[in-house]
Amino acid sequence: MSKETKNPNAEAVAEAVSKTELFFKENSKPLVVSVVVIILLALGFFLWHKFAYEPQREEAQEQMFPAEMNFRNMEYELALNGDGNVLGFAQIIDEYGAKGGKSVYFYAGVCELQLGNYESAVSYLKKYNGKDRILAGRALSCLGDAYVGLADYAQAVECFVKAAKVSDDLFSAGYLLKAGVTCEELGDNAKALSYYQQIKDDYPNSMEAYDIDKYISRIEAKAE
Repeated sequence: MSKETKNPNAEAVAEAVSKTELFFKENSKPLVVSVVVIILLALGFFLWHKFAYEPQREEAQEQMFPAEMNFRNMEYELALNGDGNVLGFAQIIDEYGAKGGKSVYFYAGVCELQLGNYESAVSYLKKYNGKDRILAGRALSCLGDAYVGLADYAQAVECFVKAAKVSDDLFSAGYLLKAGVTCEELGDNAKALSYYQQIKDDYPNSMEAYDIDKYISRIEAKAE
């Protein structure tokens, strides 16, 4: 007589299958509703992106071209506020936000800085969060310049030092020089000397390094 071979896991598998079937039976309606909602949300996002976001992004980028040209020509008022025929960066931000590119905040901030509107410059530049290291460093440096215009020297130094770290290239020497000069304005000569020495040690081929000794000598003379 042959003996039946029983699978010790058969009952557990059957029970699991039974529970799964029961779950789907009891929750079929909510599951269907959930799937339909997910599909509708995905479809809604696709339609919004294709027929709303993309056209606005392209329109914003088209508006950026004349504003950038005016910026390169150093026509900062025109670049910022437009002339009725073309939009300026401020209007592009109001209408499109950053759809034309994150650099719109950088451009607007620099325009305000050049026009002497330091608080507005700070507001725009703090919103710039682009990933390009060179532009990010320059934005931080311009933010520092705006704080200098507001006589907030401590914040300015912080921005210049951050700019030097972000850039980490020959531009960094210029930012460290700004940090040192601003520290002197604060009366912190020791900190100023450390930034000047950093230029000499870390960026010896930079333009700032060629005459950095005069800055170092000036600090040392004050200490005597």
